[in-house]
Amino acid sequence: MIVFRAQRVVVDGVEQPAAVLVVGESIEAVLPVDTLVDAHEVVLGPEEVLLPGLVDTHVHVNEPGRTEWEGFATATAAAAAGGVTTIVDMPLNSLPPTLDVASLDVKRTAAAGQCRVDVGFWGGAVPGNEGQLRPLHDAGVFGVKCFLIDSGVPEFPALPDPSAALRAVAAYDGLLIAHAEDGDLVVDATGRRYADFVASRPEASESSAIARLLRLAGETGARVHVVHLSAAAALPMLAAARASGVRVSVETCPHYLALTAEEVPDGDTRFKCCPPVREAGNRDALWHGLRDGTIDMIVSDHSPCTPDLKRLETGDFGQAWGGIASLQLGLPVVWTQARERGIPLAEVVTWMSHRPAELVGLHRKGRIAAGQDADLVVFAPEQPFTVGELRHRNPITPYAGRDLRGVVRSTWLRGAPIEDEAPPRGRLLVRGED
Repeated sequence: MIVFRAQRVVVDGVEQPAAVLVVGESIEAVLPVDTLVDAHEVVLGPEEVLLPGLVDTHVHVNEPGRTEWEGFATATAAAAAGGVTTIVDMPLNSLPPTLDVASLDVKRTAAAGQCRVDVGFWGGAVPGNEGQLRPLHDAGVFGVKCFLIDSGVPEFPALPDPSAALRAVAAYDGLLIAHAEDGDLVVDATGRRYADFVASRPEASESSAIARLLRLAGETGARVHVVHLSAAAALPMLAAARASGVRVSVETCPHYLALTAEEVPDGDTRFKCCPPVREAGNRDALWHGLRDGTIDMIVSDHSPCTPDLKRLETGDFGQAWGGIASLQLGLPVVWTQARERGIPLAEVVTWMSHRPAELVGLHRKGRIAAGQDADLVVFAPEQPFTVGELRHRNPITPYAGRDLRGVVRSTWLRGAPIEDEAPPRGRLLVRGED
């Protein structure tokens, strides 16, 4: 038995003094801080807060097939360093993509024995594979992802009309998650000017695609989730759809909450992602969407690549891979911004742990409470640091050299600390299993 004793513990969205009793891999009880317990004690300092492990449901691991971009060993080591104890891997960028049960088995085989945190999997919805969606669901994926626009990789084609997929998902009450941009409103942009790249993927492209998705979700009754919302202009229609009974949830990402188009240097393709980082006013509106509940959660959309694919030598935004590596940095990036806005740490934890766990039905993750997995993080929220060494396979990030607040001092997975010297203990998660 272990008891974590701290003056600051995030319990159900509130910081409070507590003693957290862990027996085996689970939390046995949350007790008054001064409760005497015959157990090994981990006593946090006055500057430390005990958090539930973060849950990141939007991670591109890319293994097998593009392991030189990222792999399970490096991705999960980076996750643990950032206080993330559970990730859900996206179905594309690996070869084969996760489009049927056979390819899911290939991915699980690749991941086995490598993971330092618990790992679940999304399936994919592409033209013509509607018949594979129920078998993927039954095999334990947490939902299926589609792109309403070109995905950037040819083996995962766009699904601009997701009607058939939504009907298939609705039949078994599954979940479809969507990259929502309208290809008819996106134009090719080449060159070093960031303003040209942003203009090529306007807010209207997101709003148009989201409107189509919401209409179809209403018609079919399917549950849908909008990934990496960048365009604050879509918030009113999302709120209205939810109020009318459409089953929709929404995520945004650290880069949309911390970075602004005004600060991106021309030619610095480390900042490229799709949809793009937009203007400061848009960023502030996204924060408002989080506070009023229109946006449900914050996840990383960790999408790294090899240095050559970022086209750093030419700075051509049109040619560079679109993705930001941030799995290790999500908590301090978001907390630094939230702190400046007077938003409490407990609220950040709700967005980055409890809500993502709810999205995918991981009922033993995302909270410090009796019966939960003992996934815990010791965090020093006021400790400053400058972004330097990262655990990602290719540590190319727009946050390099940035001054942030909040250091993860230790991460515990199911009752044991995650340590480099110890063998990986991460489990491969299956939807519906507790």
